Parts: sequence; structure tokens; C-alpha cells
Amino acid sequence: MLLRKKRVLIIYYSFTGQTKLLLNRIIEGLEGEGIEVTVQQLTPVSPYDFPFKSYYDLLKATIQTFFSLRSEIKPVEKTFSGCWSRIILAGPTWSYHPSGPVLDFLDRYGKELRDECVIPLISCRAYWRIHHWELRRHLKKYGARMEPPIVFTHLIREPWRTIGLILQLRGKMVRRENSWFRKRYPGYGHNREQTFIALDLGKKLAQTILAEE
Repeated sequence: MLLRKKRVLIIYYSFTGQTKLLLNRIIEGLEGEGIEVTVQQLTPVSPYDFPFKSYYDLLKATIQTFFSLRSEIKPVEKTFSGCWSRIILAGPTWSYHPSGPVLDFLDRYGKELRDECVIPLISCRAYWRIHHWELRRHLKKYGARMEPPIVFTHLIREPWRTIGLILQLRGKMVRRENSWFRKRYPGYGHNREQTFIALDLGKKLAQTILAEE
């Protein structure tokens, strides 16, 4: 008797590359254990500039995302309903909420997630619970089954975490390694240790899936 190969679908949006950084290691862990992984990237029709050209543009985007304004995405190529062991829905937190592209995806394709087992993956500076609540509300409405989220926060303390985020989004990050700022803010986003954690999570998820009937 032939056993059906275990498959995981990853749907994601990454603005600064931090979500993609984590997913690369999770995928490595999944595939290393024999899981077949399919990836669907969400691409906005009119993406924000990165870095932002002015502080006004950054403030405007912050206000828009605070009110959960959608960012229209290009049509996706893959069908999401199917024989998936898990679906990972990944993206950053924007002003406490899921990103505009992820919200647009749920509005347009959420019905295809009915009866699918979905794992949210959240990359954020610190505050993710509203993001998670909003995803849970949408997924429940569409009849998806939701597992506990995978959450990665930026580990540097405030106020440096927020200051560093603003500088990164404006393309003005201090580059001198021996500067007083870099001593307090070694770098933007997730650190190397977190990528190893992501790799281990991918392996553990694969082992859980393989143990299922």
C-alpha cells in the first residue's frame, strides 16, 4: 500500500524580509524530515516603498494599517483547499493588526480554507495578540481549524526597538558597529538564535505530521 506524502502549504507576505527569513528555516526543517512544502507568496498590486521616502509616508502607512486598510494583492495561482497536512499563514504585524496583503487574501480566498488546519506565523516587534485575535476571527468565519500561533518578536528592549524599526523603515539605520546606538541596538529584526529556533520548530512540526494517521 502506497502512503500519501505529507504536504504543507505556506502562504506568506514579507515586507522587510523578516517573515521570509524565519520561513526559510522552517521550510528547511520540514523538508529535512521528508515533508513536501508548497509556497505561495502574496504580492501587493501597489506595494509600499521600502524604505519609505519620507516620515510623512511612514506615518500615513502606520495610520492606514492601524485601521486594517487592505492592500490589494495580485491574483494567486494556487488552489488552497486540498490535501494539506497543515497550512501556515505567515506575515508581519502592522500597527497591531495583520498586514494589508494578508487581510486582502482572507477576504478574497478565505472560503478556500474551510476545514483546513491553519497555523498562523506572526513576525512582530512586540505586540501580536490583536493580530492573532483578528486572524482567529477571520479563520473561524471561514470554517478553518486553527492551531496555536508561532510567534517571533524582536528581542531588543525599548525604546531602542521602536527607534530601530523607524530608522530601518526609513533606510537610515546606523551602520557603524562601534557607535553608541549599535551598542544598544545590534541589528534590526530577528536574531540568529531565532532562526535556529525556527529550524527546530519546522522539524518538530514535521515529526508531528508524520506521526499522524
